[in-house]
Amino acid sequence: MKRRAALATLGTIGASLALGARAQQVSLPVIGFLNAASPERFAHVVRAFRLGLNEMGYVGDSNVGIEYRWADDQYDRLPALATDLVRRRVNVIATGSNLNAAKAARAATATIPIVFLIGADPVKAGLVVSLARPGANLTGITTLNLELGPKRLELLHQLVPTATVVGVLINPINDPSFIEDNTRRAQAAARSLGLQIHVLQASRERDLNNAFSTLAQRRAGGLVITPDTFFSSRSEQLAALALRHAMPTVSPYRDFVTAGGLMSYGGSITDQYRTVGVFTGRILKGERPADLPVHQAAKVELGINMKTANALGLTIPQSLRLRADEVIQ
Repeated sequence: MKRRAALATLGTIGASLALGARAQQVSLPVIGFLNAASPERFAHVVRAFRLGLNEMGYVGDSNVGIEYRWADDQYDRLPALATDLVRRRVNVIATGSNLNAAKAARAATATIPIVFLIGADPVKAGLVVSLARPGANLTGITTLNLELGPKRLELLHQLVPTATVVGVLINPINDPSFIEDNTRRAQAAARSLGLQIHVLQASRERDLNNAFSTLAQRRAGGLVITPDTFFSSRSEQLAALALRHAMPTVSPYRDFVTAGGLMSYGGSITDQYRTVGVFTGRILKGERPADLPVHQAAKVELGINMKTANALGLTIPQSLRLRADEVIQ
């Protein structure tokens, strides 16, 4: 009898431990990570995002779960991916540097907190009421990428002052309002510099080859790449094409310069994703997105690849070299 009683007690303890373990699993917070790119090309931003979470005390697979959803550059898949995350009842949705992703998440839920990273004005885009008090279930980080478009054109003009025609590369499947704003700003900047711009479209890898061939036909003297997830994940390909076609090119992304591109001017994408991780952690700790002010990423970096400049036969003004945050020899 004593042996049977002891076994019954052990069985009860074992069942309680199992139930406790399951309860602990159920209570584990889960983050939905929604991105327009692909995991192979954006592994570095995932590391940055997880670093931000770590700073807030959340370590993946230890005390937080992450459900990744990647659109693989097919932006029309974002609404379904966002809906899937809502159906799985994640605690927070973190969206990547794409206005389409943020809007897809907002359309999918009005209750689950959303942390966005975009290069547009979130108030104008209809995501928040104000930067100081977002007022709903969204908050996040806005970069200066859109505002810096005219400055990129100006910097390119300094390097190739004899150019009269400059290409502007956009992704036609990006958010229409973002495309319109980018194009309008580029046209206004071009007029002030006495330049003619030619807008080129690319949403697939083969489109990039066609874009550079068109630039040569149009006798363009340079190219400005606009902010877009598709372009940021293909910095190596774009740098190689620019060098092959001897086309002076400026990008928003530092990776473009390190991959052999001529010049970059913009914020650090890894710093931005780290901040998204920090914001996500703050919300998991109980802060409300409605009361969490949108962070404006003001840090801007200028990068120049001198080896590429020499290959293109360009002389970099000393004033520009002194201003650069990174000069690759």
